[in-house]
Amino acid sequence: MHAAAVRIELRLSEVRSLKTKRALLRPVIRRLKAMELSVSEVDHQDSWQRATLGVAVVAPQAGRLDEVVALVQRSLLNDPTIEVIEMDVTQMEVT
Repeated sequence: MHAAAVRIELRLSEVRSLKTKRALLRPVIRRLKAMELSVSEVDHQDSWQRATLGVAVVAPQAGRLDEVVALVQRSLLNDPTIEVIEMDVTQMEVT
């Protein structure tokens, strides 16, 4: 089994309140969860224009893990409502 922890730093330049930030992040998180991933906002909860998401990915083969991580990246990069500042992936093999 292979697993990856993905840390995604986002900039939300049009946001002017925490309420707006939550409304903007909700569909992003819902879309990732629809891909059967575990997702949570893990940092910058009190910042209006920043967000950090944590995504857990598990797959039976390393190749499939890479495919899912790439799919997550494409999904976020193609979203015009957010700007991906940084994306770190930590992979591990679980025996």
